Amino acid sequence: MKINRTTERSIQIMQLIAKSGEGLEMDEICEKLSIPRTSCYDILVTLVHMGMLEVNTGIKRSYKIGINAYRIGMSYTNNRNISEIIAPALKGLSKELQKTCFFGVLEGNKIVYISKCEPENPIITTATIGTKNPVYNTSLGKAILSTMSEDKIRSIAGEIDFKPVTRFTLTDADALVENIKLSKKRGFALDERELEEHMECVGVPIFDEKRECIGAVSASSLYRKDEDYIALGEILKKRGLEISKSLGFMP
Repeated sequence: MKINRTTERSIQIMQLIAKSGEGLEMDEICEKLSIPRTSCYDILVTLVHMGMLEVNTGIKRSYKIGINAYRIGMSYTNNRNISEIIAPALKGLSKELQKTCFFGVLEGNKIVYISKCEPENPIITTATIGTKNPVYNTSLGKAILSTMSEDKIRSIAGEIDFKPVTRFTLTDADALVENIKLSKKRGFALDERELEEHMECVGVPIFDEKRECIGAVSASSLYRKDEDYIALGEILKKRGLEISKSLGFMP
């Protein structure tokens, strides 16, 4: 297979610039990619002309990703089925954490489980794909609520029939609002044995290219006193951001 050198260099330049938040000068690009100045200049001029790069004119000219590159990236994202991205991400997450992982979406004041992936030695959970559970006592539900305003949360809470499913379940709107405030601060939500007394779950919201929450991902396992669920939440928060970015989300 014959590779066109100029096309290859053009893509390498764009990949390098994309990793740099502040943009790169031509000398930096030439040095990092070992490209002759004349060749690099011609490629940069062409990419700018095509809207794939933008030029910042200051003391020295620097280059950043252009609007046409963004549009092409968004077209790719929009044409992909969300499940094509979520399913393999859940599989990797489940393997990494050795926990059962879910992706769920909000439907009214319920959570609907859309995808599920279990580790090699799974812990039995009652939730299956298509199952609906209350939003107020699931980490998925609370993670999604954490992206909303307090007024919106209270509006949803007004439709909830709070029931003490376990002795740890939140039983009123005020308790839910305070719990969601904590979830917002941490960046992840906890189901602290609120749905099933023997299960503890951590959940994080997932965003799309419009920065809208489209659902949440969670990791579930048997409750253990010696497990650090805050540390687990921090890991899940990072992985959730990676999934959101794969859907086009730009923090």
